[in-house]
Amino acid sequence: MSSNLNLDKLDYQIIQAMMDNANISYADLGKKLFVSGGTIHVRIKKLQDLGIVRGTKLQVDQKVLGYDVIAFIGIYLEKSSLYDNVATQLKKIPEIVRLNYTTGNYSMFAEVVCKDIAQLKFVLHDELQKIKGIERTDTIISLEESFSRSVQLLELRKKSTQ
Repeated sequence: MSSNLNLDKLDYQIIQAMMDNANISYADLGKKLFVSGGTIHVRIKKLQDLGIVRGTKLQVDQKVLGYDVIAFIGIYLEKSSLYDNVATQLKKIPEIVRLNYTTGNYSMFAEVVCKDIAQLKFVLHDELQKIKGIERTDTIISLEESFSRSVQLLELRKKSTQ
């Protein structure tokens, strides 16, 4: 798909820089990439119009706010045709921060963030198990997140090695 987006090296540099630090001003990013802040503004608008850039998010350290439990839940569905209905119900559970439709052992894989084990138990027992179509779940509790990062754009890696 990216081949018909008509993106150039500057577009990819802007995307990568903004993924690394979305707080950087257009003027500062322009200086870093040797173009004007106006050029950055026009390129960001183009990337938004193409649907590549969909806003920015504030990155919060959840542990500092007391959200100490991160769990991953493998969800088995009774039938894969129930995915859309189950996903709609799971989206209503605020502790679920990410949901993927998967191949392999699970039909779905969810990331859950809770303040404590009691809240996780509530999510698992009182919310998840009541959703029609979920056959069973496997829960994996994260002991530590070693790192989290955005993808390193291949388009920039290829061009820098050529």
